[in-house]
Amino acid sequence: MGFFNNVFGGSNNENLATLVNEGAFLVDVRSPGEFAEGNVIGSVNIPLDQVQNQLAKFQNKKQIVVFCRSGNRSGQAKAILEQNDFNNVTNGGTWEDVNKIVKK
Repeated sequence: MGFFNNVFGGSNNENLATLVNEGAFLVDVRSPGEFAEGNVIGSVNIPLDQVQNQLAKFQNKKQIVVFCRSGNRSGQAKAILEQNDFNNVTNGGTWEDVNKIVKK
């Protein structure tokens, strides 16, 4: 798993839990249909193909956690945001992982 975390920018659950509990901006980058089937309470849906066009929604956020179905699209979203000078982005991996933390 270490290889995938390095490639996709995954984080450990302890760090992720801290970010979530401190009120990070939670962004689900799955499609609207996937989001409608189940999502994290308090998260917003900005599909991966819209991240570049929706950068204003990420402005002035202390911490940003992006997530999706597998961690792949959220890794891409993290890269897009970092290319646009957002240095406070964490790939939360799967929406289920983030959901478990939110529900604690």
